[in-house]
Amino acid sequence: RALFAEYAAELTDPEQRRLYEEEVAALERERGVEVRFVHPTPGFVLRTSQEGSRRCYINVCSNALMGEPRARAERGGQRWELPYSLAPGREELRSAGRRRLLYDVVFHPATLRLAARSARFRRLLCDTALEAVERHCGVRLDRNNATVLRGVSYKGVPQAPVIRSQLPGGAPKPPDDGESPLPP
Repeated sequence: RALFAEYAAELTDPEQRRLYEEEVAALERERGVEVRFVHPTPGFVLRTSQEGSRRCYINVCSNALMGEPRARAERGGQRWELPYSLAPGREELRSAGRRRLLYDVVFHPATLRLAARSARFRRLLCDTALEAVERHCGVRLDRNNATVLRGVSYKGVPQAPVIRSQLPGGAPKPPDDGESPLPP
């Protein structure tokens, strides 16, 4: 028990988390990949159901690493571009052994500010988040009964997904000293 308590304390320590992220970024850099951790800032929560039976929650969050929202004028209105990041869905255990499905959709902070000022833009943001989960996770959500939970900014334990991009020049070549048991 003592070892488990020590392990749990280490996982929740912000300094250990920062060290872990630095080590992962350094390892990925050696492989020719840039890594950025997307720490979601809570925004609001959509409650809906998946496949008509399982309750699920979509955390609509923000992070400055995402692209800013852009509007393009069109005949009859505007077309909005809302870049986002979607972490894979996860199941978390609730009280009494019940499970809930959680999805995090992360937008730029300016997107959430626009949604706070305009009910129409908030509906657009909710539709975008629902569509993102359906398209990328291959599930069907109940859009008609999706509601924003009042007074709740995030459900579950926040997790930081990773954005990976290739570095210019790719991965550096390992030294060939002829003693490696692995093929080139």
